[in-house]
This record gives sequence, C-alpha cells and structure tokens, in this order.
Amino acid sequence: MAEQKSSFRTKIQRFGTFLSGMIMPNIGAFIAWGLITALFIPDGWIPNENFVQLVDPMILFLLPLLIGYTGGKIVYGGRGGVVGATATMGVIVGADIPMFIGAMIMGPLGGFLIKKIDESLDGKIKPGFEMLVNNFTAGILAMILTLLALVGIGPVVEGLNQTLAAGVEVIVSAGLLPFASIIIEPAKVLFLNNAINHGILSPIGLDQAAEQGKSILFMLETNPGPGLGVLLAVMIFGSGTAKRTAPGAIIIQFFGGIHEIYFPYILMRPMLILAAIAGGMSGIFTFTLFDVGLRATPAPGSIFAYAAMTPATDYVGVFGGVFIAALVSFLVGGLILKTTKAPAEEDLEGAATKMEEMKGKKSSVSSAFAAGSTGAAADDETTKDAAEVNKIIFACDAGMGSSAMGSSILKNKVKKAGLDIDVSNTSISNLPDDVDIIITHKDLTPRAKEKRPDAEHISVENFLNSPEYDKLVERLKS
Repeated sequence: MAEQKSSFRTKIQRFGTFLSGMIMPNIGAFIAWGLITALFIPDGWIPNENFVQLVDPMILFLLPLLIGYTGGKIVYGGRGGVVGATATMGVIVGADIPMFIGAMIMGPLGGFLIKKIDESLDGKIKPGFEMLVNNFTAGILAMILTLLALVGIGPVVEGLNQTLAAGVEVIVSAGLLPFASIIIEPAKVLFLNNAINHGILSPIGLDQAAEQGKSILFMLETNPGPGLGVLLAVMIFGSGTAKRTAPGAIIIQFFGGIHEIYFPYILMRPMLILAAIAGGMSGIFTFTLFDVGLRATPAPGSIFAYAAMTPATDYVGVFGGVFIAALVSFLVGGLILKTTKAPAEEDLEGAATKMEEMKGKKSSVSSAFAAGSTGAAADDETTKDAAEVNKIIFACDAGMGSSAMGSSILKNKVKKAGLDIDVSNTSISNLPDDVDIIITHKDLTPRAKEKRPDAEHISVENFLNSPEYDKLVERLKS
C-alpha cells in the first residue's frame, strides 16, 4: 500500500513537473506582461494610452503561443515546438479568452504527433527529398491541428475555463476559499504544488487577471507568510540545528522566494503543518476581505515579487495578508513547539534527506542544513579530455532552481581558473546536442544519459557544495 501511494505521488509530481516545464521557462514573459499591466493601464502607476495597447495582444497571443511552443519543444525539440505553437493558434482564434489551458493541450499534442510521423517515415524517404517531406509533413499536420483546434478544441476548452472560473467565483462568494489551504499547504510539503499551481490556479488566475486586472488565485500557493511564520517559531522556540539554521532559512524563503527551505522543519516536526495551514487560511481570508489580487504570477514566491505584481490600490491588503499569515503561523507554530515533546534529537539533516526522497530529486537548498557534504564520483563510462570540453550544463527537472544555483557556483570557479568554457543550466528535456559535460543529481543522471548518451555525466549529491566541482576544474586546468 505504501509503495502504491508513493507511485501515485511520483506520477503526480512528474505531471506537475511537465506542466511547470511549459510555464517556468516563460515566467519572464508573464512578469513582463504583469509589469506592463500594472504600470500603464488606466488605473495603473503611470497610465499610458500607447503602451497599454500591448496588454491584450500579449496575454491573448504571445503568452499562449510561448506555452504551446515550449510544450511541443519538450516533447520533440524545435520541430515539435513549431507544430505545437501553430496548433495553439487554433485554440486562440477559436475562443474569446486567453487560451493557456488550450496551449498546454495543443503544444504537447503537436509535438507528440509530429514525432510519431517522423518515426513512421524514418528510413523511407528517398535521398534528396528529406527537406521537402520534413517541411510538408510538419506543415500539413500543423494545418490540420490548427483547424481542428479552431472548430472543436477551442470552444470546448473555453467552456471548461468558464466552468472552472465560475466554480472559483462560487467558492469565493461562499467564503470557502481559505479552506483551500487545507489541501495546498500539505501538498507543498509533498511536492505536489506544481500540479496544483501550474495546472489549475495559474491558468484560471491569468484569465481573471485579463478580465479584472488582478487575481487572488496567484496568492493561494505562493504566499511567503506561512513559511515565514513557521521559521520564526523554530528560530525562537526551537532547539539544536533547527534553531541555529532558521535565521538563514528565513532570508532564503522570504526574500529569495525558495519555499522548499522550510519543508524539512515541518517534516522534522509534522505537527507544524497545522501552523502552515492556519497561516495560509488567515492570509487568504485577509486577501478576500480586502478584495485584493496580483497582476500576474509572482515567481519565485518572494516578497519582492509580490511587491512588483501588486496593483497600486492593493498594497495594504496584499502585504496585510502576507504578514497576518506569518503572524498566525508563528503563534500556532510556537504553541506547538512549546507544548509538544521534541524528538530525542532533532535531525534536520535527516528531514532534509526525507524531503528529497519525497521530491524525487536533490533540493537546491538542502545544504543549508548539512554539516558537510559529499559528492558522487564522475561516471567513468565517458570522460572528456580537457581540450574537448567547451560546454558544461547543469540539468534538473525544470532547469531553473537547483541547476541554476549549481551552474552559478561552477561558473565562478571556471572563471577564476581562467578557463574559456561555457557553463549554463537547463532542464533535462532541453539538453542541447553539443553539450560536453552534464552535471545532475545522482537520481536524475539516468534520465540525462538517456537524453545525451555521448556526453560525460557527473553525478552529485549536493548542488550547492559538491567536491566534484573542484575536481572537475583541476582536471580541466591540467
């Protein structure tokens, strides 16, 4: 039974990772749209009739097309991305609302179908006709999918969007939205938040923002208040390693927006989840009381991102909700820590390890808890000579969190060593053909090998502090 539950959770996590893989690479565009909206609409900071013309085209066309292209690219590279984006145009024209859910359907579908067509034609095209066949198969499939999306899928997805939005409005009107925290806060600790946030809340929230200029749904999962309150309670009422590391975790969580930093504290003392739920409910209640929302998704969930995405008239309600959530979770968390018996030895590092097992990959912030760190040796199946190495890539699921931190660390080491080597980060699904060395967490290395078997693969235990980085730099210098 436990294995079945773990398998189900893993499937949901993978689904959430796939959804976030379509959204996260395009967050910059979402933020750009949110800032343009916040600044230039009639009730914005600096209304401008010229610049405000960008608002509707960006949310109706640019953002869905980016999602559609990214979804197709994840499935089948640039060729899949082109077909996916073209097919997405059908749902855009076939509906009167922003087609984010439609794009998340048509993009991967287009990529999948062109991949299957290419596989069926592999080895059957006469020499000299490859370009002709490749271009026309992609064009014909894209045309057919676009027409089907226009007359069939677009209206269906629009109806689904409207139904979901109506359901949210009923929940909000009934005052039941705060109870969403009962699901959301535990889901965050179990790493099911991507499926909830990117699969449901963000698409509907963007539709609401397009119509009303803001949405409360952007704040249900991203509110940094509950995590801040839990960490403050641990800092004041906790003990041992947890108490010592909590101040640093507060900076990473509240200002950096990396919420997973507080998950091990809850896993170490599971009763603290009640504090997170109470804080989340209080924050959402405050948001609904003041009728506030954000212009776009705050990514990551930092207080700075909240400030950037908040409409000029909503700062009191938004910041009030964040700090009330922090206060309530702090009070409940403090009460739990003071009235419940602590484990014989609070093992924060062990809780971090448990968190990673649940997440299915290495956490980008787990080394904040560890006294030391270890790294796995470089795989000896393929070892590149120093002269062969021009590009090193860190890879993780989304290509933004853990891999970005590791990439930044190694980039500085490579620069100090005077090596002319490109160091960057991406998701495993987007690993380029010309990569020479791929660095991943040991649990993700098999997937990276499947994607790029010819590259050298290095597995690490800790993205933030692995001895493999120094070993690699020394090897490349020699």
